[in-house]
Amino acid sequence: MNQSRMKGIFLVLLGAILWGVSGTVAQYLFEQQAFNAEWLTVIRLLSAGVLLLLFARRRQNIWAIWQRRGNRISVVLFGIFGMLAVQYTYFAAIAASNAATATLLQYTGPVMIALYLLIRFKTWPSMQQVVAIILALLGTFLLVTHGQFTSLSISGWALFWGLASAVALAFYTLQPIKLLNEFGSAVVVGWGMVIGGIGMSVVHQPWNVVGNLNPLSIAALLFVVLFGTLIAFYSYLESLKYLKPTETSLLACAEPLSAAVLAVVWLNVSFGGAEWLGASCIIATIVILSRVKEKKSHGLGESQVKEEVG
Repeated sequence: MNQSRMKGIFLVLLGAILWGVSGTVAQYLFEQQAFNAEWLTVIRLLSAGVLLLLFARRRQNIWAIWQRRGNRISVVLFGIFGMLAVQYTYFAAIAASNAATATLLQYTGPVMIALYLLIRFKTWPSMQQVVAIILALLGTFLLVTHGQFTSLSISGWALFWGLASAVALAFYTLQPIKLLNEFGSAVVVGWGMVIGGIGMSVVHQPWNVVGNLNPLSIAALLFVVLFGTLIAFYSYLESLKYLKPTETSLLACAEPLSAAVLAVVWLNVSFGGAEWLGASCIIATIVILSRVKEKKSHGLGESQVKEEVG
């Protein structure tokens, strides 16, 4: 294995693990430091968005995206219904359950993308896609019921926010494709974060702090913004220079795994055999869909633009 490939693998694994860990850190802030999803969302979006745009401006004109009316409408829609929606629903799912469950439910998003693209292109699903959809449904069932048909192992709100996060992820992935191709990920996602943060500020102002500010909580907040957002995003983008997009999406499965393991070890989240089997089914879904993407020149290939920040 050459050094460039090793570097790419290291970078994508670093980004995925940091994303997963940041979800567990968010759970710590909710459970032990009394923060809420609204304030953490607005702080994360505004802080990371400004930092990302400052980083991007060293290489390109970050204001060019605002010159055409169509681009202005697209980036605002992405900021509100993509970036803000995916961030808030993810944090709300963590607050209602735990980081492991929220991350795994969000990872059913690729199945929703697959279904949308199959309908859009009016094609029958392949055998791999059918298997992936069945595995995603089975994994979600096991995750939310402990394998029991009669009751949920998580609250109704946790299930709602988790699936809402998956829907938001699907929109977040597909809607900005043209913008990403023209302006690059750093500019599009940076502006999406800033717009989403401004939108969230209408609901909860960033200066209205909800939570216990102390050295530990401030360190956790800095980790979510810097390591769990900015460095994770940069690492993922850099890995695309050395690896195929399909390879990065497969290795990004380290995100739900790291979130699950850390939540169990650090925060004592109860994760039994049914949940681990459900997690395996959902991760297998991502692997299968990624392999399908590699074979097709349309449809699922579009979903490779996922530069996740959550």
